[in-house]
Amino acid sequence: MDTSYFINPIVFLVKTLFGIYTTLLVLRFLLQWARADFHNPISQFVVKLTGPVLQPVRRIVPSIKGMDTSSLVVAWVVKSIELLVIALLLGASSLAWLAPLWAIPALVKLVLNLFLFAILIRVILSWVNPDPYNPAVSLLGRLTDPLMLPAQRLLPPIGGLDLSPMVVMIVLVLLQMLLLPPLLALSMAPAGLML
Repeated sequence: MDTSYFINPIVFLVKTLFGIYTTLLVLRFLLQWARADFHNPISQFVVKLTGPVLQPVRRIVPSIKGMDTSSLVVAWVVKSIELLVIALLLGASSLAWLAPLWAIPALVKLVLNLFLFAILIRVILSWVNPDPYNPAVSLLGRLTDPLMLPAQRLLPPIGGLDLSPMVVMIVLVLLQMLLLPPLLALSMAPAGLML
């Protein structure tokens, strides 16, 4: 039996578990950046899961302009460990020391994807006319408003149809296409490594 039979499920588990926690850490930073309501149940969930790890790091990593950068630093460390473990599992141990560099484009991709999915979910929810006081709806609004409001000023609704989400999503995809290839090249990430 091929060794990938066992390695692939382990890689999947590593990516899933580390990926979920990295997403929570990045989400915590983005919620603070967007000045989201931290009394929201979803925000509280994110804070409770990330708080124990971030508390000691805050003593070392200073805030910058009122932004809690410790969540980004810990997200980078967690993503670096994830990529290091995956590189070792896939037999790329000679390149594993580059994992902290690989983590940078991986985090950029994660941030852009979070915004893409948040806007897409917001658009879908707008079609079903959800309760504006629903915790998920209000949080999505706060998270995506910093991107959506400038686009809505540039492109006001046409005949009652708001095209600004499409514009923002196109810009986010373009940013992925323009930023990720040079970042991946600079970080010397192997082609087979799944970021």
